[in-house]
Amino acid sequence: MRASPSAGVGAGGRVDHAGPRAVRRAERSGARTRPSTGGAAVAELLIRGALVVDGTGGAPFRADVAVDGGRIAAVGGPGLTGRRTLDADGLALAPGFVDMHAHSDLALLTDPDHLAKVAQGVTCEVLGQDGLSYAPVDDATLPQVRQAIAGWNGDPPGLDWSWRDVAGYLDRLDAGIAVNACYLVPHGSVRMLAMGWDARPATEAELNAQRALLAEGLAQGAVGLSAGLTYPPGMYAPTGELVALCRVVAEHGGFFAPHHRSYGAGALDAYAEMVAVASRSGCALHLAHATLNFAVNRGRSGELLALLDAAERDGVDLTLDSYPYLPGSTTLAALLPSWAAEGGPAATLARLRDPAALARVRHDLEVAGSDGCHGVPVEWETIRIAGSRDPAAVGSTVAELAARAGRPPFEAARALLLGDELSTGILQLVGNEENVRALMRHPAHTGGSDGLLATARPHPRAYGTFPRYLARYVRELGVLSLAECVAHLAGTPARRLRLAGRGLVRAGYHADLVLFDPETVSDTATFERPRQLPRGIPYVLVGGVPAIDDGRPTGALPGRALRRRPDGTVA
Repeated sequence: MRASPSAGVGAGGRVDHAGPRAVRRAERSGARTRPSTGGAAVAELLIRGALVVDGTGGAPFRADVAVDGGRIAAVGGPGLTGRRTLDADGLALAPGFVDMHAHSDLALLTDPDHLAKVAQGVTCEVLGQDGLSYAPVDDATLPQVRQAIAGWNGDPPGLDWSWRDVAGYLDRLDAGIAVNACYLVPHGSVRMLAMGWDARPATEAELNAQRALLAEGLAQGAVGLSAGLTYPPGMYAPTGELVALCRVVAEHGGFFAPHHRSYGAGALDAYAEMVAVASRSGCALHLAHATLNFAVNRGRSGELLALLDAAERDGVDLTLDSYPYLPGSTTLAALLPSWAAEGGPAATLARLRDPAALARVRHDLEVAGSDGCHGVPVEWETIRIAGSRDPAAVGSTVAELAARAGRPPFEAARALLLGDELSTGILQLVGNEENVRALMRHPAHTGGSDGLLATARPHPRAYGTFPRYLARYVRELGVLSLAECVAHLAGTPARRLRLAGRGLVRAGYHADLVLFDPETVSDTATFERPRQLPRGIPYVLVGGVPAIDDGRPTGALPGRALRRRPDGTVA
């Protein structure tokens, strides 16, 4: 595809797509020409002849789309002109994708191009996930948070950490980022401020302190509350504490996004607990990386779907996200039992050097099934190292490292935890394909990469989630139609976030747009080479500004923090 400098049909030549076959096929399956829904005299940009997949889930249609002043000026209609014209023959035009579960909290600040997400067509990310992030904090808790989640986000040297509250962090994002970003108040960080790393219920005074911190973060623009209920210190919170906090979220028009207490043994009970929290509090619920992992849950997606459908019938406002891969990604320290993490990182490291504590940790991991490992005894051959200060360990399983060193796997894992000061990143090979496919079909489903970008060999989902949905689950397997998939990746998440004027291809909406070739779009990131960029996505616009232009990154930083407003909408 090439851009012509003036109005009219462009010269043709395209990047990474196979011509008009996709358009003709879509027309045969019900695509239509949509009449004009707006107009502009001479727009800044005219996208000519695109197959518009508008984010509603409705049938695609062919139309010219005009972009002007950062917004969509018109969709269809005669006589549209533009100072620049893109020939979109053979390409689909969709709303920019929303990553409902991102771990780009630092990457957006330290990697301006942010190609891991921009190249996938992502134009908005939701940060502050899994109950741990960098606002709100104080001078005492910031170093603890940085150490606790260095395995997720790294700990970049030289970063200016001068913010302490949500407003300060969002202001920092406004200084210039590649895509738009929303932020969830992280429950674990709030609990840490109110009561440290204690493994006990909060007192009434401590709960009131959490309520105040949460309300302040929401008033400063956060869109909801996240929780990490297999990560300390959030995992120590009883159900009643979550209900009390979610009532605050509901009052502000936000939503609750929990990483539940288990994705393994007891997973269905963990999902039921989150549904109960939403029902009791009146808070909207978004289930993070909704999966059913481990052999114990093979073939049980029907039970979870029945639970979710019953909740919706009972009035729970519910959505979920997932990534289209089988392995999970977290830190090695996350597998430890909750009691071993009480008191924070320094206390955990001390226990890993205490012979009596070690014996108990090992029993919980290998025999009983620790709560950190979702109640399932760890299988060391399924734990692959993704990041470590020891580069020789990266890419090997714990079982392989142990065999090479001639020692038990637990000792190999302990050595990594001590050497990395708990920041060891891992992949956990525990997924079930039939569950992945069943859950992505649910109408409330959205896409979330859960991509950890800082490890030496990250999970390929960080670079491939959104094109993989389009390639494998739409084009190759037909699990979703193209229209359904785009609705899951753009329209539905925009409604959950209550984004004002985003998530659809509609006149007057912000021009957060992606052009891709339905015939060739594909993820190329692999577990061996996870940082490869996708194919078939030649154009990405954020607020009408090209971030990817004819297949090339522009280096533009048109993104900003999107804040919740008093009426509950986000802009």
